[in-house]
Amino acid sequence: MRVLLVEDEQPLAGYIAAGLRKHGFAVDMAFDGGLALAKCEFTPYDVVVLDRDVPVVHGDTVCRRLAEQGAARVLMLTASGAVEDRVAGLTLGADDYLGKPFAFTELVARVRALGRRSAPARPPLLRAGDVVLDPARRSVERAGRVVHLTPKEFGVLEQLLAFAGDVVSAEVLLDKVWDEHADPFTNAVRITVGTLRRKLGGPPVIETVTGAGYRIGP
Repeated sequence: MRVLLVEDEQPLAGYIAAGLRKHGFAVDMAFDGGLALAKCEFTPYDVVVLDRDVPVVHGDTVCRRLAEQGAARVLMLTASGAVEDRVAGLTLGADDYLGKPFAFTELVARVRALGRRSAPARPPLLRAGDVVLDPARRSVERAGRVVHLTPKEFGVLEQLLAFAGDVVSAEVLLDKVWDEHADPFTNAVRITVGTLRRKLGGPPVIETVTGAGYRIGP
């Protein structure tokens, strides 16, 4: 899931981004509202975590514009948890609202819930043959055997299973699982798919479609 974090307090932004990445999210950062809007023009984010009081373009304006575009779900953060502030944020078009300070587990749960709303409905468990992936528990099993995956491996497998046999290009995987710092010419996707295949074991479930990408085999 691709997330944009808009927060002008850079140490706090770094802490939040690092925590979200540990939970498997691909996170980009913007330290002001103008940069946030510019990034949203070029990247299809699933969720935007938006601090209300960011400079250059105020968070209220950013929220309103993103709501008009309807391109991403918005979770607004604010130092005030008063009811009138929550109502104001939701009226501007925010999909959810979280006051500071917050429990990080709650932030993760809310971002994940908004991400599910931004994507087409899909079953709670993703399956292909004897491979079962549980997005909520971040767990993978094959034939009843627990498979321990890194966040990137989990993200790649989740995307492939979600496409249910359709071909997924390396570019799409790079966009959804990595972040803006990923080199578009990197072989990270190929390497990750290779380690994922080894961990899943045989018979192989991930097929390479030459010149097109990867898919979950029948």
